[in-house]
Amino acid sequence: MSVERAESVDRVREEFVQLWGALGTFWGVPPTTARVFGWLMSRSEPADAQEIMAGLELSRGAVSMACRELREWKLISPERVAGARRVVYRPETDLERVLRNVVEIRKRREWDPIRENMRDWIPALEAESSPENAVFLRRLRAIDQVMERVDSIAEFLLNGGTVTDFGLKALLGAGAVAARLGNLARREAQSFSGKSAPPAEPVPDLDPEEQES
Repeated sequence: MSVERAESVDRVREEFVQLWGALGTFWGVPPTTARVFGWLMSRSEPADAQEIMAGLELSRGAVSMACRELREWKLISPERVAGARRVVYRPETDLERVLRNVVEIRKRREWDPIRENMRDWIPALEAESSPENAVFLRRLRAIDQVMERVDSIAEFLLNGGTVTDFGLKALLGAGAVAARLGNLARREAQSFSGKSAPPAEPVPDLDPEEQES
């Protein structure tokens, strides 16, 4: 490989790793952890901790923590090199599996606890009637509605659905939720200003055939 091509590959790898690290926050993955995954993805062969440290200029502790997190997310697999004590890490390169693994962890850590608490909070507010509680209750129901939609998409993926299968469902679902929340926001803004609220735009629920399109 020529020097120019080697430099080009190094540049693309560096930019890819930096971008992957920045995108990690959207998954709920620490930037360093995401950078390690991106770096492993850019290589044709798995790498050990020493190679990761050198490639990303990270400390041993940072690499150890990142690899531990990636193993928990099932985004890398440790492999022992035959005839040696050396352990290398192979990244999960099937992006459908990557997405499912990320969704599974985030659902367990974040979405499930929110929905579980909602099952307690909403009835508690419904039992205490007051103008203040009514506003809070309305907002909690809106959040619960969004989480229900997110949870249904997560369950669809975790039960074997593919990104291609749920693309239209996700877009339609997100649009419906956004419209409902927009109607709610307009009604609240009007109520606070003392004006009557305009009629909310109707947003029909998706039927099963539309949801699976």
